[in-house]
Amino acid sequence: MTEPRWSGTPIAVVGIGADGWDGLSRVAQEAVRGAEVLFGSVRQLELVPEEVAGERVSWPSPLVPALPELFGQHAGRKLAVLASGDPMFYGIGVTLARLFGADALRVLPQPSSVSLACARLGWALAEVPVVSVVGRPLPTVLPELSGGRRVLVLSADENSPARLAELLVRNGFGASRMTVLEQLGGPGERRCSGDAQEWQHEPGDPLNIVAIECVADPAHPRVTRIPGLPDESYDGDGQLTKREVRALTLSALAPAPGELLWDVGGGSGTIAIEWCRTHPDCRAVTFERLEPRRRQIAGNAAALGVPHLDVRGEVRAELENSTELTPPDAIFVGGGLTQDGVLETCWSHLRQGGRLVVNAVTAESEALLLNWAAAHGGDLRKFQIYRAEPLGGFTTWRPQLPVTQWSVVKAASL
Repeated sequence: MTEPRWSGTPIAVVGIGADGWDGLSRVAQEAVRGAEVLFGSVRQLELVPEEVAGERVSWPSPLVPALPELFGQHAGRKLAVLASGDPMFYGIGVTLARLFGADALRVLPQPSSVSLACARLGWALAEVPVVSVVGRPLPTVLPELSGGRRVLVLSADENSPARLAELLVRNGFGASRMTVLEQLGGPGERRCSGDAQEWQHEPGDPLNIVAIECVADPAHPRVTRIPGLPDESYDGDGQLTKREVRALTLSALAPAPGELLWDVGGGSGTIAIEWCRTHPDCRAVTFERLEPRRRQIAGNAAALGVPHLDVRGEVRAELENSTELTPPDAIFVGGGLTQDGVLETCWSHLRQGGRLVVNAVTAESEALLLNWAAAHGGDLRKFQIYRAEPLGGFTTWRPQLPVTQWSVVKAASL
């Protein structure tokens, strides 16, 4: 999609911290003083001295859909935008760059809250993952948690720290140390600390960031970004790809940051969920015919920190009734393989260079894969997992169903 062009003077996007006007450089102050129209939140606009003459416009809600018309109304005038700290770090600068292009902006950043937090704590900024829960569900923090790791969370409001403590306790990280840093860089800067399981601090300032020093309960199942989570991590009716097969399947699908998966025959959502957990930018649509299973997929996705998973109905019906679905980078078919047209539908919607991985457990579905592999190439493999189980006073190996897997890259048409 072509970016809208901004024909006027470059828009000054000025980062302002909790120290307000006095914390701005001379160049940043001059950019604000020279603006005919000044955009920002009510709080940010109040930080600018009254003698600054520009017209002040506070952001509408919802913000992003209103931006093209809002800026269009003031085209031809000198504009400045106030942002918190670094405008290009989860800030309005990113949105404006996408909307108008980088050449339309003159960005003047301040230190971000993350930079200030690491400076206060003595943490290495480049080594600390950051999760924003501003406008995002709190469980998106979960995939970043692991024992011994340090994580920073950008809070939505003053209630985020207490809600975060509850989340940590529920997921086996109750002994983790939390430090809430408020109004960083300003005269009201304040911090408080405590273990998540003993968190009793009252809500403070809404402008805060939470630092977590993760301590994992060794008795709690390990749930990391690596595919092959324990089967017990999922609720449902037992219709799920077992963990060993799941790890092999995700390896064949080979997710990369920013890629989109279609998971056909979602069951409990295991493949789509673990695809999304591999990286925050990975996206997935899961197609499941049965409504009860769609509900269990959504519940599992929320519980495992990927609530953005798109859960839909039967794949052929969804594609007939929807035009906005983006062609995927990879497709996994784990259910409904022998239904008429399912493989054909998936193949026709897979982009050139995309990957298709199909698992089969019946003789009929295996025969179908053999025919498709003969026509399109790719790799066929068959594996069977054995799990140890007690047999009287001894141990025996209990076989799982053997799985035939076909994986193929869709070549460009000649």
